Order: sequence, then C-alpha cells, then structure tokens
Amino acid sequence: MLTKIFFMLKDGGMKPSITELLTLLEAMKLGVAGQSVDDFYYLARTCLVKDESKFDRFDRIFAAHFHGLDLAFRDLVEDLPEDWLRKQAELLLSEEERAQIEAMGGFEALMEALRERLEDQDGRHEGGNKWIGTAGTSPFGAYGYNPEGVRIGQQGSRHRRATKVWDRREYRNLDGSVELGTRNIKIALRKLRKFAREGAADLLDLDDTIDKTARNAGLLDIRMVPERHNAIKVLLCLDIGGSMDDHVRICEELFSASRTEFKHLEYFYFHNFIYESLWKDNRRRHAERISTTDITHKYGPDYKLIFVGDATMSPYEIVYAGGSVEHWNEEPGAVWIKRLLHSYPKAIWLNPEPQQRWDYTPSVKLARELMENRMFPLTLSGLDDGIKSLH
Repeated sequence: MLTKIFFMLKDGGMKPSITELLTLLEAMKLGVAGQSVDDFYYLARTCLVKDESKFDRFDRIFAAHFHGLDLAFRDLVEDLPEDWLRKQAELLLSEEERAQIEAMGGFEALMEALRERLEDQDGRHEGGNKWIGTAGTSPFGAYGYNPEGVRIGQQGSRHRRATKVWDRREYRNLDGSVELGTRNIKIALRKLRKFAREGAADLLDLDDTIDKTARNAGLLDIRMVPERHNAIKVLLCLDIGGSMDDHVRICEELFSASRTEFKHLEYFYFHNFIYESLWKDNRRRHAERISTTDITHKYGPDYKLIFVGDATMSPYEIVYAGGSVEHWNEEPGAVWIKRLLHSYPKAIWLNPEPQQRWDYTPSVKLARELMENRMFPLTLSGLDDGIKSLH
C-alpha cells in the first residue's frame, strides 16, 4: 500500500526518498498513527513532505490513493458507527412537502431540542422527522431537508440552510499567483492608489539633473529623489469555504491583483462573518488564529478595510451569540463588525453574489445595513463604485 503512494508522490513531483519511506514504516510499526486515518495522514505528511508549499499537492495525491478507506478504519474503532452519518439515500421532496416542514422556532429552541435528542437517542435512525440521522426531515443530521437545522456528518452543503455545522472542514488558501483575468481588476484598483515619495533619496531624477546641470554652466549636478511608491494601506478580509466555493475564481483574481497593486496589503480569512478572531493560513485555521482586537491595535485607522464575501448565511450568525456555524462565539458578529468599522472608517464590502438577489437574502440585508449600505457587487463597475467610496 505504501509503496504505491510512494511512487504516486514521485510521479507527482514530490520526490520523497527511500529514507523517508523507511522512517514512515518505522513510525507505523511503533504505532504512532494507531488506526486513525487522520493520524496516519499527518504522520505521512510529516515524513514524506519536505516543502510546506507542496502540502496541497500531497493532499490531492493522498486523497486519490486512500479515497474511501476512512470509513473502513472508523467503523472498527468508534462506538458510534460512521455509517450513521453517511448518506443512505438522497431525500427528494416536492415543494408542497417542503412547505409542510416547519422550522423549530428560533436559535435557542433549536439548540435545546438538539440537547434533548442527544440525551434521549440510543439507536441508529434513518429518515423520519425527529431523531438525529440521515435522509429525513429532522432538523439534526445529514442528507435530508429541513429549513432550519444542525448539519452533522454531511460532506458539503446541499440546501445551504444549516443554522450550525458540526463538521470540521479545511479550506485551501486563495492562490495569489493567479494572473488570468486580473488585468481589468488591476486597472480598477489603481484608482485607489495614492503615490508618495518617502525615505532615502536613492533614485536618479533625470529631468532635474539636466536642468540643474544646465543652470550650473555645464558642471554636472546630480539630483536624487526617494523612490515613488503606493502609500495606500489595505486590510483585505476574505470569506472562504461554504457558499463561497462558487466564487473562488473571481476572489483569486481579486486577491492576486491586490497583492500586485498594493505595497501595504494585509489579508485575513474568515468564514461567513467576522467574530473574535481571523486567520492567515487556512491549513492552520484551527490552531493559529489572530485576535480581531489585536488586528485593530496593530494596524492604524489609515488602513482601508475591504471585506469580500457573499454574506449568505443564517441570520443567527450575525445577530446571536453562539450563532457561528463553526464555534461558540461569545459575542454576535454584528458587535465585532461595528468595532472594526469604528477602527477603520473607510470600509466597504464586495459581494460576488448578483445584486438582484440581495433583497431576497435576509443575511445580506443585515450585513448591508451594518455596513451602512457600503456593500458593492464584485464586478468592475461595483469595484469602481466601492473604490470611490474609500477616497
């Protein structure tokens, strides 16, 4: 098994050595990874990958080789069978049937009902409208339908209606090297530029040198000036994962263009909405977070703040403590975004969703109100309008 992935990695340009393979085999012999596929993944990556920039390539090769084995391992070692949370059948409901399914009646009621289900349920369940399971209309589980629920064990979103998600996900970083299609975005971003000359005089000013030499009876008088550079400072906050997967390409183009155009660019990632922390690397998003308060202390009010996201989520994620789909936030997202806007008065939100849909999505309307209508579509015209509001 390991010999095959070893050669797959070599064919993929990873260049692992025989010594590294033997190290992996020795670690497995000592039981370092146990019977967990996750533990084996991290062990194999540690032993076989020398360059962190190759992690994404390793992930793709690892997934291609070991696809489907996760279930086989977990069924052997977990008390709660993984196939409880696997899709048994796609649930297809008519519009009339969906209309009959009522929401739980609020965030607190939803969380309280989930606690009761966890205490009472002691067996496997498929279908139905109450217990935690698969392919039903219960607000708890996977691969079913409910207008307001907690998604548990499902791979990816289907109806995009979950109020909370109990699946840990990893998101790849936006690729800052993307160049295709970024030309027009770069041209639009240049309107935000504010050039200044600061620092040591280390650049030859040819025109002034000629003028001063001529005025000095032909004696050479060299004139130097500081290098001309873009003095605009930008904080770029990018929504990643979930419904934003539909907009990865345009966000990569914007990210790539921004890194080219702005000398003073700081970027951070978030998921759905702003809370008490953000992160720089999606591979370490659970381990290495940066306090939002620390960001406001480190970067001054002269920075321009730009959010990029579709603002499409449950309204609970904005207005409730604990509303985040991924963790328990002590304070609502609305509180945190107001703090950021207080620290950075020049701020906009760029939304990749078509503008005609905004009024039909409650969370977009909420985010737009919090931004004081400084939300613009992520189009060239919307980018132009947004940049004008930042001046």
